Amino acid sequence: MSVWGKLAGVTAGYLVGGVFGAFVGAVAGHYVLDKNDESVAFAIALIALSAKMSKADGKISDKEFVAFKEILYEVPENELKNVLRVYNLAKEDIAGYDIYATQIATIFENNLHVLENVLDALFHVAKADAPVNKNELFFLEKVAGIFGFTAAEFARIRASHMAAQNDDPWLVLGLESGTNIEKTKSQWKKLAAENHPDKLMAKGVPKELLGMANEKIAVINGAYNKIVQAHKIKAGSEE
Repeated sequence: MSVWGKLAGVTAGYLVGGVFGAFVGAVAGHYVLDKNDESVAFAIALIALSAKMSKADGKISDKEFVAFKEILYEVPENELKNVLRVYNLAKEDIAGYDIYATQIATIFENNLHVLENVLDALFHVAKADAPVNKNELFFLEKVAGIFGFTAAEFARIRASHMAAQNDDPWLVLGLESGTNIEKTKSQWKKLAAENHPDKLMAKGVPKELLGMANEKIAVINGAYNKIVQAHKIKAGSEE
């Protein structure tokens, strides 16, 4: 059974009366202890965190809901209702988002590949009804802090999602501005390899998050291509 199918059984006993806080607290806590089913705890936390991301700007748009569904990988139509039950309850307000962020950080402690992919997913939702506003950025920055990312690491992740507002493609690759082309190429290859779906799964990224993999690689390639073009222009002007 897929993780989405498991949600039906897990939620059944906790949604009576709409006690969503108790539902997530009890269920997530239980599944963290049961390592064989931690994927369910992760799914619950991811869905709830995505819903609260949608609410961070004070309203939820249809575009944000579509973006939320895009971050989920291969959810069968007949199991989507299980996901929506969690999402619809969590979207009421942003209160408690730190609990869900901590849940994910606990499950994937020290696995920054998974945690960065979660942030990528949340940025995807935030960008749906662009531009990303200060309240959404505050939310994202707080989640990044709970995940253990430094300010510099968050700046890199932010740059990769807000290219139109960023004129430093090196930042997207985690490099200092003006880094030479050889080192830049090496870093590009490294990041492209690390973000390949097969590599991500090997590093523990849940299958449920692979919907973002192609978008991430496109951003990395775009930053590198921008640097290469600038290098060619510079080289040509020096001839």
